[in-house]
Amino acid sequence: MKIQFYKYHGTGNDFIMIDDRLNKLSFSVEEVKLLCDRHFGIGGDGLIRIVKKDGFDFEMVYYNSDGNLGSMCGNGGRCAVAFAHFLKIIKEETNFLAFDGPHEAIVLSDTPMNVKLKMADVLNLHKVKGAIILNTGSPHYVTFVKSVKDLDVVKKGKVIRNSPPYKSEGINVNFVEIEDNFIHVRTYERGVEDETLSCGTGVTAAVLAAVFSGKLKNKDECVVYTPGGKLKVHFSKEGHGFEQIWLEGPAVAAFSGSVPK
Repeated sequence: MKIQFYKYHGTGNDFIMIDDRLNKLSFSVEEVKLLCDRHFGIGGDGLIRIVKKDGFDFEMVYYNSDGNLGSMCGNGGRCAVAFAHFLKIIKEETNFLAFDGPHEAIVLSDTPMNVKLKMADVLNLHKVKGAIILNTGSPHYVTFVKSVKDLDVVKKGKVIRNSPPYKSEGINVNFVEIEDNFIHVRTYERGVEDETLSCGTGVTAAVLAAVFSGKLKNKDECVVYTPGGKLKVHFSKEGHGFEQIWLEGPAVAAFSGSVPK
């Protein structure tokens, strides 16, 4: 048996996409790890199955590259929308289900593909020593630095991710540099256990944490630069929390093929 796959990326955060609307496929941890392996498999930061779900256009089932089911993935969600558009499941607008609940999304353009994804409200942010903790569909640790360019993100991120408060559940670690009215972000992702070129929930967390801490004065949107490219976060600040949060950016089809199952 062979499986048809498609490879997508959102600002370098790359995913193996599989159309499983017939719900005939299942993957073990080892199978997902092998498919995501960049030397022995297709390669990717994660794998996404598109499945049917009553009441929604589709459901996005996301696996981290370590083979385990993951939580919400912002770039993965935008790529899932682009893939669903390619499959003609949706047109310009959609309502789909992900790990953290329902999400709306809009295909802003298809040449190139640009997708705007609504994220869950974030009502709880709290400060710890040297950082801000919040959940944007996945848990995030946000710390501010003077320069991200030469930072050893893997070394520093791994230490924080495996520290006693976070080791059992894991946490994504974001290093943020603020420059005028935009920010630079680099992220160490749990489940990948490495730096990724971009992290959608991390970019979202970075913007909200920067506004929450008073380090960023933007009123309703912010441009974010990651090693893989540019994203934009729109938001509405409500008291100590945030609503109407949208993540906007490219979702690019890279290549397709088939692999044995």
